[in-house]
Amino acid sequence: MKDFPKKDGKAVLSYEDKQVELEIIRGSENERGVDITTLRERSGLISFDPGYVNTGSCLSSITFIDGEKGILRYRGYPIEELAESSSFLETSYLLIYGELPTPSELEDFAAKIRKHSLLHEDIKEFFNGFPRDAHPMAILSSVVSSLSTFYQSEDENHEDNFDRHCLRLMAKLPTIAAFAYKKSIGQPMVYPDNSLSYCENFLKMMFSVPSEKYQADPEMVRALDMLFVLHADHEQNCSASTVRLVRSAGSNIYACIAAGICALWGPKHGGANQEVIEMLEMILADGGNVKKYVELAKDKTTKFRLMGFGHRVYKNFDPRAKIIKNACDKLLAKLKTSDPLLDIAKQLEEAALKDSYFIEKKLYPNVDFYSGIIYRAMGIPVPAFPVMFALGRLPGWLAQAREYDGEQKGKIGRPRQIYIGPVLRSYNQ
Repeated sequence: MKDFPKKDGKAVLSYEDKQVELEIIRGSENERGVDITTLRERSGLISFDPGYVNTGSCLSSITFIDGEKGILRYRGYPIEELAESSSFLETSYLLIYGELPTPSELEDFAAKIRKHSLLHEDIKEFFNGFPRDAHPMAILSSVVSSLSTFYQSEDENHEDNFDRHCLRLMAKLPTIAAFAYKKSIGQPMVYPDNSLSYCENFLKMMFSVPSEKYQADPEMVRALDMLFVLHADHEQNCSASTVRLVRSAGSNIYACIAAGICALWGPKHGGANQEVIEMLEMILADGGNVKKYVELAKDKTTKFRLMGFGHRVYKNFDPRAKIIKNACDKLLAKLKTSDPLLDIAKQLEEAALKDSYFIEKKLYPNVDFYSGIIYRAMGIPVPAFPVMFALGRLPGWLAQAREYDGEQKGKIGRPRQIYIGPVLRSYNQ
């Protein structure tokens, strides 16, 4: 928003015999911060903030989070309303371009994405070069990075060309993900079907075979579309910040998104729903004794903790979890899936929601808990869970990169440090 940030007073830093006045700025949701852009120049000091958890790295109008109140909004729209009424492509347009599209704009956006869904035939050879047991995130990041070799003649500084790169990535990422899965199980790759919706097309590429007809379950399509909406952006998280940082070097958008995929791959970021399933498998292997592991999680003398409960950002509840829980219940009822892991998950959920320990500490099931269950019910293999996360998060990454390009003072990212190594010493002594 052009009228923000506003100046909102001054903070005074006092040390030794010096005083430095620093501007306090305020955003449109009344978040306040101390502007330290001139701190080193005026004082000789830098801020020390490992993980940058107290550092605002940019001004952004994309996503607003209030972790204390459990609020998540894209461009001002509550996530609850978007999950209920919007679609993934409409939400993607909103994130990338700043406003909801008109019906004709949305149809044009969807049509352009369909136009770019095929991969260059030479890219198929890359899949043959990967080991069969290669991690799907390694394949995804590698192939995305390689796209820059196929589309290297277009100047990204021209907005129309950047938009075309965005459309290509939105269109091709599902194809790349599905091809990687088919390669891993020894089945033929299924080409995109542009008569289908975005999520229908992806499910068909994942699960159909040439010898049989395939029709995606409408409830599964709706659940997947909603999951993608819920994952589409989450402010300045590790992968979004990575995309911005790489973009700040002037790197092409394919390199930026590949870097974001690599950041998301980490178990502390995009691998959380995979850890949920691994935890459920561990409980099942121990006889399915849910009560035992609930008590272990409450015991401070043990290192065990329940994966998929609580959230680093949301101190009350994860607003996405409430939405996805209903979708999860509907999908499981529709599919009538018989899976002992899902039975254990339901027992864990029930136990945690009733136990005073979890209620007092606000350790509610989060989006990773339910998304892992849904992906398993759909038949998505566990190693591909982070890939599903990447498919949903792509429009947020593109929006972050596009916003960075529009910043008048877009500087290359270059954090400072406090050096704690050896002082000057001589090599010849």
